[in-house]
Amino acid sequence: MARLTPLSKLLIAVLIVGGILFGARYVLKNTEAGKELLEKSGQTDSGTNGVSTDPNTIKIGVVTWGGYAGGQYFNEGFKANTQSRFYKDYGFKVDFKVLDDFEASRAAFKNGDVDLLWCTVDALPTEMSALEAYDPRIVFQADWSRGGDAVVVRRGITSISDLKGKKVAVAELTPSHSFLIWLLEAAGMKPSDIEIVKQPSAIDAAQVFKSQQVDAAVVWSPDDELCVQAVPGSKILESTRSASNIIADAFIAKQAWLENNADKASKLYEGWMIGAAEINSSDVNKRKAAKILSENFDGVSIDAALQSIKNVRLCTHGDNLNFFGMNPDYKGVTGENLYNRMSSTYQKLGYIEGKVPSWRLAINTQAIKTASALVDLDGQTAEVQKQFTQATEAIKTKDAIASKQVSISFRSGEFQLDENTKYIIDKEFVEIAKAFSNSRIRIEGNTDNIGNAASNKALSEKRARAVAEYLITTYNMPRNRFIIIGNGPDKPVAGNDTELGRSKNRRTDFEIVGE
Repeated sequence: MARLTPLSKLLIAVLIVGGILFGARYVLKNTEAGKELLEKSGQTDSGTNGVSTDPNTIKIGVVTWGGYAGGQYFNEGFKANTQSRFYKDYGFKVDFKVLDDFEASRAAFKNGDVDLLWCTVDALPTEMSALEAYDPRIVFQADWSRGGDAVVVRRGITSISDLKGKKVAVAELTPSHSFLIWLLEAAGMKPSDIEIVKQPSAIDAAQVFKSQQVDAAVVWSPDDELCVQAVPGSKILESTRSASNIIADAFIAKQAWLENNADKASKLYEGWMIGAAEINSSDVNKRKAAKILSENFDGVSIDAALQSIKNVRLCTHGDNLNFFGMNPDYKGVTGENLYNRMSSTYQKLGYIEGKVPSWRLAINTQAIKTASALVDLDGQTAEVQKQFTQATEAIKTKDAIASKQVSISFRSGEFQLDENTKYIIDKEFVEIAKAFSNSRIRIEGNTDNIGNAASNKALSEKRARAVAEYLITTYNMPRNRFIIIGNGPDKPVAGNDTELGRSKNRRTDFEIVGE
């Protein structure tokens, strides 16, 4: 038998090793067991940025926030994996990419590194011009912030009006900025009434507050509590727990991607809503979701992650129907309300040049429409409106967080509302009342000093009550939410010696009162 030469031996060895490597790679890439080994080792098919390049994987950009837990819980983690219920139930994978840097997240969306990207509907109008070439569409709402955003203040500041002339740290053109604008409006103030200290992010705003360079800051949880611990005498003035319908987290996708992946988008939404409902209904599931978040957020404990989930309303299918105007009986805040209001506000403040696409052109609701089967699933009904107990004397007299004076003209000696009065209420206060839906509203009627003081006091209470009744019947607001006060001439804001002064005193004060 002929002996093998050294070269032949080398070639055979190369062929054997190559065959083994090829076989191993095939097993890893094409069998469930192999795929699971890859996932556990973190060696998935990825681009240089770590995002899966598998065409059967939906790539989603998020930030360190508890409001996306529904999808991450249903996915059994952040990384694309075969244990995911998206994979088991629908046949595709989902890969979540944490992109806390705003500019990097938008670049990822433009470059196609992510298919869906987080946004907030309040701030999105400021981005539409930069994203116009990519035809972004809002696909679904993930959550309402319910305590995740807050205003922290130094000692001595007890109301929004106390911020006048003060330094307030805030990340411009972010949800924090929108929140601040709403608070100022609820107090009858403008952004020019305070000194805004611009910050790159809410995290930076918290650091500036801790260093005591500013009087107040708009921050995210858990930085609100950390700020209070760091600055003696400071406190949380207001949060989205009370201002409950201002910051709405949602996801955008390119219209072209949605058209090419309509079935996947629908099933992604369906699974996400199921996950959200399961978390909403169970403390055990909340804990499981918190563990997933903790494992994927740097430096976030399970308890902190759990609190971040409790600081949001994870939206269900019913919530999305309300948000996108698909429930004709819903009278609360819709996405269109937020989008249009903030488009107008930011344009007036000079942050937006030119036109903003209409709400109709900013959304794609096909995924929501095709997920009709969700209607009959447990936990998919919309959030129930908060019901208030009858106000105690302590609550009735509690200091207001914000107070807005609105001039409402009544005929002499009368308290009935005419159409002009209703228009003024709608324009000046209704949207605020809806946005602060978890807060009580104190309505105080006031008069000038012409006539009998006792009669004026009784009349002012009737006028305040008439305003409350209008809000209750027209906008389905809970009756016990309202505190009715008739001050008569006892709280003038101007002198009664001139007609101008008396007209200023004939007013209705709308006050936001926390529990």
